[in-house]
Amino acid sequence: MTDEPPLSKTRRKAQAHDLQALGAELVELTPAQLDRLELPDALGDAVRFAQTIRKHEAKRRQLQYIGRVMRDIDPTPIRAALDVLRGVGRRQSALQHWAEEWRERLLADDSALAELPAAANASVQRTLVNLIRDARRERADGGRPHALRELFRTLVALREPAMAAAGEPPGEAEDRAGD
Repeated sequence: MTDEPPLSKTRRKAQAHDLQALGAELVELTPAQLDRLELPDALGDAVRFAQTIRKHEAKRRQLQYIGRVMRDIDPTPIRAALDVLRGVGRRQSALQHWAEEWRERLLADDSALAELPAAANASVQRTLVNLIRDARRERADGGRPHALRELFRTLVALREPAMAAAGEPPGEAEDRAGD
């Protein structure tokens, strides 16, 4: 037998609120993100049902139920998986900001292409030059932004592998390389 004293009522309530808060985070996820977490069936069903509820009181009760279901589950792997999802979200957001910034720089200044670290390859450089030309024409004519979007997608595709490998937001590797 263990010599650990039983948890106080205050501590048990705090743990229940923590599990309920974790459940509320799960309810905010998209269905694809929930699928990636591979939650136990009872918890997954409760979370998906909570996502369909619109009434405040009913949602509150469902969140309490989710907290109850989570008492029978080890929350550590769920918290770790949520941390990974948050990291991916931040990295994706940073990637989009980086691509947006570079797209505007490339459209505003002809010499910016030489500064782009990912444009060392000649074929990539030709593609970017063509996309920049077409995007400038689209902006001037007020046409649909096909080339603007394609330029953005190309920049993301150029930067994404390096970010995923480094596990860091864009710009940090270039900042360190310049030191």
